[in-house]
Amino acid sequence: MSKTNRKEVRKNVPRLETAVPDFRLVAHGATDVGRRREVNEDSFLILPRNHVWIVADGMGGHAGGQVASTLTIGTVGDALVRRLADAEESAEAPLNVAALVESSVLEACHTVFDTARENPELTGMGSTVTAMMVHGAEAWFGHVGDSRAYLVREGKIHQVTEDHSLVQEHVAAGLITPEQARVSVIRNIITRSIGFERDVKVDIGAVPLERGDVFLLCSDGLTGHVEDHEILEIIEGNKRGAVPKILIDLANSRGGEDNCTVILVAVTGRRGRSRKAS
Repeated sequence: MSKTNRKEVRKNVPRLETAVPDFRLVAHGATDVGRRREVNEDSFLILPRNHVWIVADGMGGHAGGQVASTLTIGTVGDALVRRLADAEESAEAPLNVAALVESSVLEACHTVFDTARENPELTGMGSTVTAMMVHGAEAWFGHVGDSRAYLVREGKIHQVTEDHSLVQEHVAAGLITPEQARVSVIRNIITRSIGFERDVKVDIGAVPLERGDVFLLCSDGLTGHVEDHEILEIIEGNKRGAVPKILIDLANSRGGEDNCTVILVAVTGRRGRSRKAS
């Protein structure tokens, strides 16, 4: 996705000032077409004042993949901000953040599916999505496909999301090992996507925040070439702002077979407290 398109998406999403998180958050992101593809079908969205970060990996040919991922991040970002504002304005009941995230991702699925039906040249397009939204002291995730979210905490890396892929199903069933999965010929076949059908099952989860946490969202263009322990080493050994490009450069140096997108979100401390006290 081009830099211009990313700016256009961000401009069209309203900024919400009400749901201020309990922590300070700093984010950096980058995307690259890779070494083998002609078009970048990945998209990402960073809305720092709305505390929303999204990665999407499109599929369905040059036009379809770009359209699907762009629609996905734009729709999810807009829906999260809009639904949260509506819920906080009404304040009729405790906010159900899980339902809010799920409905926002489903709205994107409807949008991509309906757009493909209205435009025959886009038939078959779809996208993964991994969306993160911080509300209060928790990071919430909505996930479909094989783009991933990681958490780095206290020197360890944890995969927050589970891939919706055929190879992951084989690993879970004990048919192959994780090591075999990395080189499997079916590793790129996903079992859920945004837009393939009008509805999709969305994985929803939340992680309580701690100062020093680092979250990383990425497309499979990274994880296809770079292992988890290497992601950890690069995060811990470099300045935050440099991490996305360093990871992408490493993936490209190993073949760059796919588009690659990385967002890093760092939890730098609690709001309203001095650095020493927090």
